[in-house]
Amino acid sequence: MRLYDYWRSSAAYRVRLALNYKGLSYEQIAIDLRAGAQRTPEFLEINPQGLVPVLEDDGARLTQSLPILNYLEERYLEPALLPMDLPGRATARALAVAIACEIHPLNNLRVLQYLERELGLDEGRRLAWYRHWVAEGFGPLEATLARSAGAFCVGDAPSLADVCLVPQVYNARRYECDLAPYPTIRRIDERCRRIEAFARAAPERQPDAAA
Repeated sequence: MRLYDYWRSSAAYRVRLALNYKGLSYEQIAIDLRAGAQRTPEFLEINPQGLVPVLEDDGARLTQSLPILNYLEERYLEPALLPMDLPGRATARALAVAIACEIHPLNNLRVLQYLERELGLDEGRRLAWYRHWVAEGFGPLEATLARSAGAFCVGDAPSLADVCLVPQVYNARRYECDLAPYPTIRRIDERCRRIEAFARAAPERQPDAAA
């Protein structure tokens, strides 16, 4: 199994979390997004979208983090990253989509670079953009988790929702977002990061992490 990865990519971080939690071994191939390695002809041959992660497994080449997570869940059944009950599974998937498709895309590297290079926004205004959209997403997320959470996002075991939450909280901290209004999010994130499989997926522990 081979993962095309970048240490600070939230989407790749999600996949590392799932791979580690399921105890799967994988080779990491670093694609330096800051240096533009995702736009080289060699990588575009692998993924024409020019995005990480890409997971290669048993002859298949998979893109986009949520479909990769679902593939891993369906192929490698234990330990599961979805609850057993159908409403719980739907809730975990809805939370994962809310994070990966509603919050993250507004703040990813391509967007921040466009704000800087094309629209000329200085660092202060880029930070204001980032923090605004995190707050817009985390408010409803906190309210939803107050109803669904046990020890983790949905009940008392990690799910796809937790796999998506932890990278988003990591980035919120990196950009010094105010997390005080989100006690449930903070509690779940802290519990997740105490799991060794989650800790090993942290950006600073990756082979390509910048000093």
